[in-house]
Formats: sequence, structure tokens, C-alpha cells
Amino acid sequence: MTGGTMVQTITPELRRWIVEQTAAGFSPESVLDAMVKVGWRQELAAAALEDSLREHRRQRGDGRGAGVAPAVPARSQAAAAPLPEISLSPSLPCLDAGDRQVRVLATLSLPRVVVLGGLLSDEECEALIDLARPRLARSLTVQTQTGGEELNPDRTSNGMFFTRGESELVRRIEARIARLVNWPVENGEGMQVLNYPVGAEYKPHYDYFDPAEPGTPTILQRGGQRLATLVMYLNEPAEGGGTIFPDVGLEVAPQRGNAVFFSYDKPSPTTRTLHGGAPVAQGEKWVATKWLREREFI
Repeated sequence: MTGGTMVQTITPELRRWIVEQTAAGFSPESVLDAMVKVGWRQELAAAALEDSLREHRRQRGDGRGAGVAPAVPARSQAAAAPLPEISLSPSLPCLDAGDRQVRVLATLSLPRVVVLGGLLSDEECEALIDLARPRLARSLTVQTQTGGEELNPDRTSNGMFFTRGESELVRRIEARIARLVNWPVENGEGMQVLNYPVGAEYKPHYDYFDPAEPGTPTILQRGGQRLATLVMYLNEPAEGGGTIFPDVGLEVAPQRGNAVFFSYDKPSPTTRTLHGGAPVAQGEKWVATKWLREREFI
């Protein structure tokens, strides 16, 4: 691989080079960094890395490939830090959420996405909407320049936050989420409820906090980096309003009681967790969002 102008095509030679580097003991993260340094776009380099190692494992037929490290690097190669994660079994169509059985509707490995069916009951959805409606205000986003909040033209919804554990309903849902994703209740931010009228949307963005922004150290003092997101659909708009993942061409339709979970092992576009809320074409959309942090959120 050489510097200069590069036609960014994933060739058999590139795939072979990737496999050889990981087989020689270089971590996937270091291989990715090497590709970016010589001019590869980060998103394309990550896709080439993942696809090449997945194909190598498939050809070997042993599920991993001897000497080849996992395709998706953890936040620390020396000691992989845990992440919120839904434990899946191909033999079980439902997950035990303690007080409720939740269906697994779809999964994706990169980005790590799990679509859940029936996480909330119809009654819980209606109760959250009724409690949130009188407390709605124009949605704000985190201001990464300062660590505060700001109005963002990319986010045209109205919203509010429930304080963690503020009611029996909120506590019940938070306990269910914690059991499903194997993550402590106290590591979750307060649940945010959002309302999107016709035309409202949230343009594609990342949920983690950009380490390069000056306000990020202040934000991280409250509980560390965000590691995962759970979006719960409280109603079904007549048209539009899906959750989109542009990097992988995925759209999750908003269906009452269902949810989409996705995690990100580092604050980087290589996680391919770019996502957004598509514009509502008819009706309105209600969602509840739960963000999960590295440690207790205060």
C-alpha cells in the first residue's frame, strides 16, 4: 500500500493483505489505523476489514480463523471493557426480561443492532405519552463545545426527560431494560420521550460524545462515555418516521411497543452507528430513548 492518490476499491490483494496482517499478530484496530494513514476513508477501511476477516473465517469453516483476531476491536485490546449487550440464542425466539417476554425480530453484527418486539405493552406506551405530553419542550442536543445544551436545527422534535426511577412505571421499564442488556440501572441516563409532528425529523448523527470536542471532558464527568442506545416506539405514525442507519442501508419501522438497540465500543465512525429519525410524513411519532453510560450517571 502506498500513499498519494488512491482509487478506493476493495481488491483481492487488499483482502489478502488484511488477513496476513491480522494473522501476523497485528490487531484489527492497528490495521485500520494503517489504512487510514495512507489515505483510505475510515468508513470504507472499516468495511473492508470486517468483510475480509468475515470471509476468511467463512472459508476456513471454523468460526474464527486461526491466528486472526476478531474483526471488531474492543475499546481496549489489552483488556476488553464490557459493553451493554443482549445475550442471544438461536434456539430461543424470546428473551426473558423478568416481567415480560421480548421477541428478537432482527439482528446485525456491524453495527451491532438488535430489533426487539413487544418490549413495552400498549398500556405502558400510552402511560408514557400521557405523562410526557404536558412536560414537552423543544428538544435540545448536547453542546460539545461547552458541555451544555443547545437548540439544533437538525432535530425538530419536542421532548422531555423522566428522572431515573422517578415513578413506578419508569422504574419497571428501567429494570426490564437493565436485565435485557446486562447493564446496571444506575449507568443509564434518564429516559427521554420525544414527539415528532408531521415534517419533524432528526438528521443522521452519532450518539457518542466526540473526544475531539472541547466540551466532551465536562460531559464525561457525569458517567463516562455513552456505549449504547435503546429507542422504544410508543406509537405508529401513519407514514414515515423510521429509524435509519445510512451507512448500512437499514431502516427500522416504528411499531408500538417495539424497540431498536445498538451499541458502540468506541467513539468512532468505524462503529457504523450513524443513525437518524426519518421525517414523519403523516400523523405523529412518539419514542422513548434510553442512553447507557460507562459508569453511574449522576
